[in-house]
Amino acid sequence: VMIVTNETVAPLYLDTVREVLGDLQVNTVVLPDGEAYKTLDVLNRIFDALLEHRHNRTTTLIALGGGVIGDMTGFAAASYQRGVDFIQIPTTLLSQVDSSVGGKTGVNHPLGKNMIGAFHQPQAVIADTDTLKTLPARELSAGMAEVIKYGLICDADFLQW
Repeated sequence: VMIVTNETVAPLYLDTVREVLGDLQVNTVVLPDGEAYKTLDVLNRIFDALLEHRHNRTTTLIALGGGVIGDMTGFAAASYQRGVDFIQIPTTLLSQVDSSVGGKTGVNHPLGKNMIGAFHQPQAVIADTDTLKTLPARELSAGMAEVIKYGLICDADFLQW
């Protein structure tokens, strides 16, 4: 198992996830936080760690973080040895209701956002709403806007509570 997270999420939840995994052999990659780091160069840190620790096709990657971590981990999972399993543990509302469930993975390129990627569905999505308690108000608002959008598009009655 390889957990991929970022420097903001790691101090909050990494130990808990490692604890839940018990006696499994777990390696961790902690990446810088933010959309600016959703690049091929940073993605290579995941591949470097997978190769350094001799992970094979039976490995499972765990994306512990928001949309950037989910996108990058998913793309690494789609690409490493032509595809390995991955699990999403989204820690932002936006990633819990949107990016963790669509199977879209990838990285940005200097000429455009999400220009390099793949469709690769996670084996599971584990959304712990307690993680929302640590979000800045702006992050929570971005996720709530997505929830409202889904309500308007899919089920207007959903918004009547």
